[in-house]
Amino acid sequence: MYELKITNHFSAAHNLREFYGKCENLHGHNWFVEARVRADETDATGLVMDFGVIKRLLNGVLDLVDHKYLNELEPFTTVNPTSENIARFIFDRLAPGIRESSGGRARLYSVSAWESDNASATYVDLTAA
Repeated sequence: MYELKITNHFSAAHNLREFYGKCENLHGHNWFVEARVRADETDATGLVMDFGVIKRLLNGVLDLVDHKYLNELEPFTTVNPTSENIARFIFDRLAPGIRESSGGRARLYSVSAWESDNASATYVDLTAA
């Protein structure tokens, strides 16, 4: 089993509905995002995937949320924009591109969304384990 890891970041504002604490107020984070891709085998050149392709795909997803007020974006108009839901949002949009760009060989395993240096949430696809 091979695992590749790509990281990037984005900045956005949000507030948590029905939270009843400081995070219920409008505030922002500089999120750090980590995406992990797994594959059982490499291609003929010895690669699971080109890192540049994964970076391009992740950048495309992060462009959807960068410098935005997340509560105004679907699905966050009805789903709370928690770090957990942000990780899932990124995962759901990144996974198809990983699968397609690798010819089905690689799959997105997890996405972590760090809202601070010491707090993150991770969405994991256990079928990709």
